[in-house]
This record gives sequence, structure tokens and C-alpha cells, in this order.
Amino acid sequence: MTKTSNFDADKLRALLRRQKIATMEELKEALGAKGDATIFRKLKELSYYSSYSDRGRYYTAKDVAEFNDLGLWTCRSVHFSRYGTLVATTEAFVNQAEAGYFAEELMSILGVDAKDALRNLVQKNRIFREKVAGRYLYCSCDRTRQKGQLAAREIEQQQGRIQRERVDKDLT
Repeated sequence: MTKTSNFDADKLRALLRRQKIATMEELKEALGAKGDATIFRKLKELSYYSSYSDRGRYYTAKDVAEFNDLGLWTCRSVHFSRYGTLVATTEAFVNQAEAGYFAEELMSILGVDAKDALRNLVQKNRIFREKVAGRYLYCSCDRTRQKGQLAAREIEQQQGRIQRERVDKDLT
């Protein structure tokens, strides 16, 4: 019999169904365990997510998370993603974006600052960035996808200018 066979993952499941999310300390208390490794083994049995906000401090079970169409879920101001970490989520969002993303746009969607994740991904050549209208636009590294994203952003920029010109005319 192994050490962790004394601990029942159903105790973690019950806690997470009741609270939806929990910290490592709360999970240890519920299981009566002292080590992080034991908790991670039991979480793995449940299939779990860690938060991409709050330094990954919170955990939830896969069957508890209520992801929206974007694959995001927020519980008590703690953010989770179907993609996992902030870096993985940022990469997925940039690669799937129709017109790429500016950092502020991602921050608005994700609810956290993604600048460090963006910088990290650019440095590792996992995403591409280009200056557009004085700001960095983050796009896919796939050349075909990237060209489509840049073209879509250019159209958006032009439409935005036309809208502003119309508003300016209406105000005068």
C-alpha cells in the first residue's frame, strides 16, 4: 500500500464542489495531508485546473469549472482557462484571433495583465508582434495566419477612422 492510498480524492472533490475553488492549504486541510505532492497526485485523479491569475494559487476540478465560449471562467475574482496557464491562454488567444490583439485588448478579455506573457512568447518565437498605429499588435507566427490577422486589423483601423470622422462631423 502506498502512502497516498490512505488519502481519498473524493474529499477534494467534495470540497471543490462545495467551494468551487480552493488553495493548496485548504486542499491539504480537507485531505489531512501535509505534502503538496500528495495533493497534486489526488488532483490529477480528479482532472483539475489551476488559476491563471493569483499566481496559480487556486485549484478547481474539471467537472466544477463553468467555462464560457472563450474557454474562460471566473469564480470569486479568480480566473481559470481551459488552456491552462496565462502563457498558454495568451498564446491560444493570439493564434486564434481574427485580427491579432493589442495588450490592452487581451487584458480586457482575460481580466489580468498579459504583458509579461506576451513578451515571453515573443522572445521564444511562439507569437509575432508588429507595430501598428504606434502600439504592438500580437499575431500568430504562422505566416499565412499572420498576414490575415494584419489585414483584418488594417480594415478595423480604417473602419474606426471612418466612424470617428462621422462622429466629428455630427458634432460640428
